[in-house]
Amino acid sequence: MNSKISDNESLTPPEKQPNSKEIEETTGFALDGDSAVLISPNAERSIVWKFDLRILPVLATMYLFNSLDKSNLGNAKTAGLEKTLDMHGDQYNIILSVFFVPYVLTAPFLGILGKKLGPNRVLPTMMFSFGCFTVLVTTVMNFSGLLAIRWFLGMAESAFFPLVIYYLTTFYRRGELARRLALFYAAQSIASAFSGLLAFGVFQIKTGSLADWRYLFIIEGCCTICFSIFAFWYLPQSASNAHFLSPEQKMIAYHRMKMDSSSIVNEKFNFKDSVHIFKHPTSWLILGIEICLGVPLQSVQLFLPQIIGRLGYSTVKTNLYTVAPNVSGAIMLLILAFASDLTRLRFPFVAAGFLFTFIGFIIYVGIDVEAQLHTAYFASFMMTWGTSAPSVLLDVWYNNNIAHEGRRVLLTSIAVPLANLMGVVSSNIFRNQDAPKYIPALATTAAFGAMGFLLTLVLGAWMVVDNRRRDARQGRLNVRDIPTEELRDGPKAERFRWFY
Repeated sequence: MNSKISDNESLTPPEKQPNSKEIEETTGFALDGDSAVLISPNAERSIVWKFDLRILPVLATMYLFNSLDKSNLGNAKTAGLEKTLDMHGDQYNIILSVFFVPYVLTAPFLGILGKKLGPNRVLPTMMFSFGCFTVLVTTVMNFSGLLAIRWFLGMAESAFFPLVIYYLTTFYRRGELARRLALFYAAQSIASAFSGLLAFGVFQIKTGSLADWRYLFIIEGCCTICFSIFAFWYLPQSASNAHFLSPEQKMIAYHRMKMDSSSIVNEKFNFKDSVHIFKHPTSWLILGIEICLGVPLQSVQLFLPQIIGRLGYSTVKTNLYTVAPNVSGAIMLLILAFASDLTRLRFPFVAAGFLFTFIGFIIYVGIDVEAQLHTAYFASFMMTWGTSAPSVLLDVWYNNNIAHEGRRVLLTSIAVPLANLMGVVSSNIFRNQDAPKYIPALATTAAFGAMGFLLTLVLGAWMVVDNRRRDARQGRLNVRDIPTEELRDGPKAERFRWFY
């Protein structure tokens, strides 16, 4: 079995071939010239298991710290941040909003840099940077100082999630991606829960010389810095370069990606070629859905303590009561993601998430919260159910349909920050003058959830219809039967089928 790698691929896999035991049973093959590379299911399971044990936990921990450093401001507010820094009026909302401006402006450039230098180098460097800025928050004495730190924190965190998504697509097949990304993303929900627990503990510190909320930033920032150093040393450049794989396993990992992820594995980034992704109308509809996702996502991430605070609990209990909704959000995310991979369907589960969001916010707006505490608290659970799942499955959905690595990383580096830019909207609709009910903010968030639900159904239905048109012209093809090395041109490719 001799395979020959095309000259336009930037990385040549190991020359040593798998032994006979590894190819006794064939789960798939990647066409390479006139030959086929057979992949044993046992060998493949062994490789995927190593990725699950050695890559996912590290990335999930990195994202946990990223989420902690992003969401701790809401906890700090409940502990007197505004009073300590003499903030008043809409200054807190401005502090939240300014984060997202450099976040969006910087993300595409850091995404491209990550593609050029490798996510294994750029991600830990970004992590080290936002850890340092988190620690620096403890030194601010006024609104202006916090505003400046938040600006640079937005720059440091901008392309983190987009790069992780791209990084995982270089290790896992399309049908394996949703549940892995969900396990990774669950770290954010766990971080939100852990943030409440950590804040609960830290805010018990009454003997130090600093305001208790400052200790929260010191602890989280220092832990982030330490872990970033480990990640820089540990993470491999790609599947075919993983230091924990044997030469045979590296070759199999390489061909797995050719068969069911990328058209050219480890392709060098070409901006002129990659920007063609925006010639596809579906890319613009994806961006529209990201906008609809961003408002509920950021509203829950930034203001869940304030939403639960309306139930009338103390500051300590309010932070403690954010734990259960966030944990339930992580569980619902995993259920929907595993179901999505099992059925190999994406858009129905994205739509379900939007529906949860809409119902949760509508319930909260429509009831007397003080009189129906249990119902209101359950509505907060539904809010978290509907923000986590669409964020993951939407990103998996469009990444599954882009075999060109450069186009994939470019669209992701714009789409994900665009959703986060909606934090500007969320930050300015939850106004102090509307407290504690926040009716305009909750109604606006519900409206974005409803629009996201409708757009998702429209895009999914169009993909189903387009696949049927292609089948009518060329004969019935299953998306899993088409090697992604044939799909470099996307919908223009003759055998292209949508992964919906």
